Amino acid sequence: MTTEPTLTDLAARVTAARDAPAYGHDALITCDRLVRIFTTDGVEVQALQGLDLLVRKGELMALVGASGSGKSTLMNILAGLDTPTAGAAHVAGRDLLAMTAKDRLAYRRDVVGFVWQQTSRNLLPYLTAAQNVTLPMQLNGARTRRRDRTERALRLLELLQVADCRDRRPHQMSGGQQQRCAIAVALANDPDVLLADEPTGELDSHTAEQIFGAFRDANEQLGTTIVIVTHDQAVASEVRRTVAIRDGRTSTEVLRRSEIDAATGRETVVAREYAMLDRAGRLQLPADYTTALGMRDRVALELERDHIGVWPDDSERASGG
Repeated sequence: MTTEPTLTDLAARVTAARDAPAYGHDALITCDRLVRIFTTDGVEVQALQGLDLLVRKGELMALVGASGSGKSTLMNILAGLDTPTAGAAHVAGRDLLAMTAKDRLAYRRDVVGFVWQQTSRNLLPYLTAAQNVTLPMQLNGARTRRRDRTERALRLLELLQVADCRDRRPHQMSGGQQQRCAIAVALANDPDVLLADEPTGELDSHTAEQIFGAFRDANEQLGTTIVIVTHDQAVASEVRRTVAIRDGRTSTEVLRRSEIDAATGRETVVAREYAMLDRAGRLQLPADYTTALGMRDRVALELERDHIGVWPDDSERASGG
């Protein structure tokens, strides 16, 4: 038997909702109902349709999704390369919708580092690895001595296990070495967030595993928050949190945690998938679930004490239609 809430209960709930902290108040990256609309040949395309996302400081996470899902659009917005059409986006306290062109330049220089899939976009071909890493430090205007810049560049190259490439130019390095040097370049100015767009897309599986190890080292030893866009499920499965984007919204999230067997002492990683409930109360049910039950257009809902039941629409059968 359920009990109807009293006026006192309702008033308490309203007060609690009003006094609740703002959405994303403790997150390093906050996307709140983010919208991005492109117009091509007079046709509007919604790349992002009210996307919500929170990323905590120090996370190493992956964004996955099919081509056209909106994941690259989201990365370009977080990198300060594109501007949202509507909604809100904040990174390390910066409002991405309110920044001027000058603000965006400073943001890309100091707040975010970026690693592209194509190594040719990450490294200047006529500079050595060490020179490529020191260049961002020179360009940011910081009053650091040349010796200090060189020492930091060498520390980063050593951390990423490419110290032996310090005097090599990109054409003298393998693809994996180039990409690890690119990560060092992105970390040069000690950014709050490191973004990587398909960083292993042009590499074989063994080299891709090494590159992911480099991201993990940077995350663990430097504390840098890292967001990786990838289609490689092997890479995605290596992070504690994987968020899937579908049709311009976050759809599912996989969280992984370590568990130790009490009997054997063996550590295993347990993964659990969740559907994402956005700020408007929308829920994307997995396609294989809805197909298996013949769900389309509308579903029946029922509020239980500790869960919500979701059933296929049976209105026609119930009415004898």
